[in-house]
Amino acid sequence: MDFPNKWRDGVDPFSLKFNNFTLKEVLGYPHAGNDVFYGKGLYLGKEVEVIIKVNRQPGADVFNEVETLKKIKLDKTPVIIDHDNECTYRVSLLLEGEKLSVILKDNKDHESLEYMEEYGSMLGVIHSIRGDFPCVKDRKFFHIMDKEKLDKIGLSSLYQYLVENEPKTKDVCFCHGDFHYANVLWKDHHISGILDFELSGMGIREFDIAWAIINRPGQTFLNTFEEIELFLKGYRKHANYNYDYVIYYMALVYSWFIFFGDDNYHEYVKGFLRKINAI
Repeated sequence: MDFPNKWRDGVDPFSLKFNNFTLKEVLGYPHAGNDVFYGKGLYLGKEVEVIIKVNRQPGADVFNEVETLKKIKLDKTPVIIDHDNECTYRVSLLLEGEKLSVILKDNKDHESLEYMEEYGSMLGVIHSIRGDFPCVKDRKFFHIMDKEKLDKIGLSSLYQYLVENEPKTKDVCFCHGDFHYANVLWKDHHISGILDFELSGMGIREFDIAWAIINRPGQTFLNTFEEIELFLKGYRKHANYNYDYVIYYMALVYSWFIFFGDDNYHEYVKGFLRKINAI
């Protein structure tokens, strides 16, 4: 796995007061909301490659991630080898694998279809985890956007759809909170790592599914209903869901994401919304 060179200013990782780990070298700077470093150092007398994550933003919650990973006992999650008492930073062993954005690239031959069922199955496994977890933190994406903002881009009908079709019930389960392609690693066509549990907790099942299967700006996969159906087929191996609610929450997330992409992305989102009769 390749990581970029330093791309912004942040905390100096050598200034961190590690307990069980000695940092020897920083090898890369993964793109993330927090300050994240790919490095090499010593742990239990052996040289290891690690990922160091440091709280950078108010919404960051390394503490929640550390506590969650202690509880869930799930394969393919980061193995944490060090953190401070307040969990303002944590060090984990490097997980091998690549993201689908690297593996699929332009996805011109729809290779993504080979990955969707296992992708969905893994989220079903995560949603089947039982335990005592806090509720997920509130995020703007959980809420309907102001009508005036959607009016300005000609999507008044989307606002009406979201208001009139809001789910009457909420199926709450343990949610990853940020399960999408950038937080899932693959090796030899199988999932090898699941990253970033900072936003995890008890949340709405169908929203967590929708968050996983929307198409993000620049993403070359999960832009067809065939891929979505394969993802959901895998999910059904472990858990059930309300399909109409999944579609609703996809529309809700797209109402926010349409402001992030270029003109081509805008047209894609509008096309999806037309297919589900949201506009």
